[in-house]
Amino acid sequence: MSLFLTTGVFAQKLKLASPFTEHMVLQRDRPINIWGEAEAYQQLKVTLGEDSLSVVADANGYWQAVLSARPAGGPFEFSVQCVDQEIRMRDVLIGEVWICSGQSNMQMGYQQIPDIKALEPLACNIRTFKVQQTVAFKEQKYLEGTWETKNPPSAVAFAFAYHLQEFLDVPVGIILTSWGSSSIEGWMPRDMTEKLPHFKRLMNDFDSDKAKHTRIDSILSKKGKRTTKDDIYLRTQPNILYNAMLHPLAPYSCRGIAWYQGEANSKTIEGMQQYGTTLPLWIERIRTEWQNNQLEVMAVMLPGFENPLIRKNKQPDKLELPDLPSWAWMREAQCQVLELDSAHIITTIDLGETRNIHPKDKLPIGQRLALVAQQKTGKKKQVAQGPIINRVTIKNNNLVLHFDNAKGLQTIDGADPKAFWLADQSGNWYKANSKIKGGKVELGCHQLERPLYVRYAFSAMPEVNLINGAGLPARPFRTDRFLPPANKK
Repeated sequence: MSLFLTTGVFAQKLKLASPFTEHMVLQRDRPINIWGEAEAYQQLKVTLGEDSLSVVADANGYWQAVLSARPAGGPFEFSVQCVDQEIRMRDVLIGEVWICSGQSNMQMGYQQIPDIKALEPLACNIRTFKVQQTVAFKEQKYLEGTWETKNPPSAVAFAFAYHLQEFLDVPVGIILTSWGSSSIEGWMPRDMTEKLPHFKRLMNDFDSDKAKHTRIDSILSKKGKRTTKDDIYLRTQPNILYNAMLHPLAPYSCRGIAWYQGEANSKTIEGMQQYGTTLPLWIERIRTEWQNNQLEVMAVMLPGFENPLIRKNKQPDKLELPDLPSWAWMREAQCQVLELDSAHIITTIDLGETRNIHPKDKLPIGQRLALVAQQKTGKKKQVAQGPIINRVTIKNNNLVLHFDNAKGLQTIDGADPKAFWLADQSGNWYKANSKIKGGKVELGCHQLERPLYVRYAFSAMPEVNLINGAGLPARPFRTDRFLPPANKK
C-alpha cells in the first residue's frame, strides 16, 4: 500500500477502514462498500480498475462510497484520492468473501489434522484477513489485521475456503474473527439489551463491576504475549469482543457469515433455550449493521459430544437417551435460525468425539459449509443438505416419516436406520423399530400401542446412519413439545 502526499499541510490524514489493504478480496456481484476518514467536506475520488466514483466527506470527516457490482476477476489496482493525498493498493481481487466467526472450534488450527493439512499444496486463489484478538469497552472504528495471500489458519475456515474455491473457481477471501471460549453475548452490540432481558442483566452486572474493568484495562496495558489466564478472562466477557473484533468490519461487502459457536452457551438448559431466541435476533442485528437484510448466515450445528450436564453417569447408553439434558436442546435452539430467510444450519450430528469438545473431524464441516454456500452462488447446483423431516403420517399404528432432500435415502452401513425413539402422551421414550420403505422411514414399537411422537438423533451423541444419495446426514428433530428436563449434575 502506498500513501502519497502532494502538499505540505492538511487537517486530517486520509484513511481507509481496516479491511482495506493490499491483496484484499472484494465481494463479486454485489455493491461494494468502501469507507474511511478524511478532512471534513473533502471531495474524494475512489477508483477500482477503470471505474471511479466521487464522494464527499461529512462534517466529521467520515465518507463512504458504494461501487457498482461486478463479476469475479483481478488483480486490480485500487485508489482513493483527495486534493493533497492518495492511497493506492495493488493486487486486489474480486470473488467470494465470507466472515468466519465463533469460538474455539472455528479458531482451531489444522496442523494436527492430516486430511486438511494435505490440502495445503492443492489450495489456490485463497486469501485471509485474520483479526487480532482483543477487546474494547466501546465500539471501535479500527482493528488490527491485514489481507494475506495465504490460507486461513482455522481448520474449518480453510476446509470451507478450499472447497468453495474448488466449486466456484473464483477467488475466495476469508475474514477470520474468532476466539475460543467466547459466548454469543461477547459478540453482541450493547443495544441488544433492549430486546434481550438476560443480556441486559449481563451488561448491568458488567458495567457495575469496577474491579472487572480495572483488570481488563490492566491486561490490555501489558506488553508481550498474554497469559492463558488473562486471555480467557478477556474472551469470556459480554459485548467487548463485538466492539473490537466485529463492529470495525461493518459494512464490508461479503456474501455472508459462517458461525461456529454455541458450546459456551450450553452449560444449562436455560442457556440453550435463550440461545434459540438470541441467535436469530443477533443475525438480524448484524444484517442491519452490514446494510444487507439478505446476508447469508450459516450456523454450524454442535456435533456429538458426551453430555457435560450428566457426565457423572458412566453408562455408555446415556449418550443415546433422548430425554436427558444434553446438547440436543442446543441443536434445536440453533435451528431457530431457519425461521429467517437466507439462514442455514450445517448438520454435524454424525461427527464429534465422545470426550473431546474440540473434535478433529473438521473437513466434513468445511465441505458442508461450501455446499450450502455454492447453492447461492454457483452455476452447477449440488445437493447441499441431508434428509430433513417434512411430515409424519400414521399407518397401522406405525409412524411414517416423509423427508425433503431424500433422494437415494439409505443408511451408510446398510443396516436399519438408528437413533429413532417413540413416545405416546405419557412422555416415556422407547427405541423404535425402523425400516426404509419407498423413500420413507417407517417406525414401530412393541412397547407402545399407539405411538404419537418421534425424536431422531435427539441426544448427547447418538449413533446415526441415515443419509441421502449425496451422503449427507439427516438433520435431528423431534415432533413433540414436551418441556426439556431439568439440569442433572
